[in-house]
Amino acid sequence: MDRFYPIGTPGEPWGDAEKREWFDARSIERSYRDEVLTKIEALDDSFEISHYGALPLDLDRYPLVSITLQSTNPDAPWVLITGGVHGYETSGVQGALDFTASHAAAYRDRVNLVVAPCVSPWGYEVINRWNPNCLDPNRCFYAGSPSEEAAALMAFVANLSAERNVEFLMHVDLHETTDSDETEFRPAVAARDGQASDPGLIPDGFYTVGDTPNPQPGFQGAIIAGVEQVTHIAPADEAGQIIGTDVTQPGVINYPFVELGLCAGMTTARFTTTTEVYPDSPNATPEICIEAQVAAVRGGLDFALANQSAPNT
Repeated sequence: MDRFYPIGTPGEPWGDAEKREWFDARSIERSYRDEVLTKIEALDDSFEISHYGALPLDLDRYPLVSITLQSTNPDAPWVLITGGVHGYETSGVQGALDFTASHAAAYRDRVNLVVAPCVSPWGYEVINRWNPNCLDPNRCFYAGSPSEEAAALMAFVANLSAERNVEFLMHVDLHETTDSDETEFRPAVAARDGQASDPGLIPDGFYTVGDTPNPQPGFQGAIIAGVEQVTHIAPADEAGQIIGTDVTQPGVINYPFVELGLCAGMTTARFTTTTEVYPDSPNATPEICIEAQVAAVRGGLDFALANQSAPNT
């Protein structure tokens, strides 16, 4: 097997030494405090800010922070918005923050909102998909998770459910796909696991991933309809697929959330989705990608609230 990644021996899974070498090669490229925490701290007093943990790597530098906006309606349903499960996916983080600051208050008479805008703050600072232990947090949402980021968020949601009798109506998990998936992440995964590196294609545009056992096509379609007012939707390839998975309607594919340990499968919410946008597209900008994430949340929220009493299909 030819050498395609600078760490490890081709065909041999990494051990602790290789994982440490990978970690030591990372460097801080932006500030979690300046770009995330300061925006949270600037929210007005109607928002409840909670620290639900901190990364052991640096407890002071990497607090894990949630934002709750309690509804004025005691019977309002609960909604969860997550971003930055993959820290390098900037528009997910900034989209969650933008929605919270600019649009959340408009829904306060209809819904309780819980936002975890940056689930992986170390990943945000080093602009990488993995956590410090060479784990993909978005494959680690299951009992006994080895990902500190995933385990902390799951514990927070479980405690919230127990303390406030919360059952979520909707969970939107905001993601994006960048060119670094092909240049860095996929080769790194293959090297770490001792596998060959097979190149893939990155979809040019926005798409959603529904849950295979609970796809909610109307919900996914409403998100697409909202986002296409802001940016272009990823087309299917010649095989009628996006990232190797059959397209079920324009811009929509399905994955088995729980089976794969995805963040979007961590609750029993009726309406769930993972968003994906492509910031490296020649037809997009960072600002457009953030706007697309906000449009996705709003489109999903409006549909979920309008259909919360409708029969499940």
